[in-house]
Amino acid sequence: AVEPASLLARLMPTRELRERVEIGAELLAKAQTMRITSPHGTDVTYRLGVYPTLSEYGYTDQPGRWDHWPAAFVFTGGADDGVDGRIVLAPGDVLLPFNTYVQAPVELTIEQGFIRDIRGGLDADLLSSYIRSFDDPRGYGMSHVGWGLDERAHWHGLTQFGGGMGMELRSFYGNVMFSIGPNNELGGPNDTACHFDIPMRGNSLYLDDELIVDAGELTVPEMKPVEKR
Repeated sequence: AVEPASLLARLMPTRELRERVEIGAELLAKAQTMRITSPHGTDVTYRLGVYPTLSEYGYTDQPGRWDHWPAAFVFTGGADDGVDGRIVLAPGDVLLPFNTYVQAPVELTIEQGFIRDIRGGLDADLLSSYIRSFDDPRGYGMSHVGWGLDERAHWHGLTQFGGGMGMELRSFYGNVMFSIGPNNELGGPNDTACHFDIPMRGNSLYLDDELIVDAGELTVPEMKPVEKR
């Protein structure tokens, strides 16, 4: 719990939020594939089933389980050689730990679990330069992936308090977040120090061809807050 006090108060964990996150985690844990698409050109597929599914909902009552307040998202990892396709970052997507919003499209080409090409303008240059600075090819690996569920979290959160550690941005409702770099948190072999979390707006996410997030809106009623059902 390291975010500003006013943010902690606004995003106080609730049992209802926990239940919705756990429903998402159950769905994700059963899936063998995840596909993410967007109007901007994203079309990437993750082969799942190798790594566990984890959830964060802001508190814990289970010995040995870690969480972070605030938080409301679920995630897993693709197979080490099982992520292929293209991700196009769009204006308004979030680069953490830069704590900045993407200003112009960035195109990532991904083959067998690693980023092979990064194209675009200044944001692409910054992303590439940061990864290169670690002098570690594992920094181009694809890490965890999932979606956010907290309707109280603000996408514009970086404009307040400098974004803190970015937990509000990781949690905002309907974001699809993918990560670059280490997967050792999930039990994988990649422990590179180079890491990005990138929450994206307006994307669609499929589990085994079932639409779960539709252009930033959750489709499963049990994952939606009561007012959205």
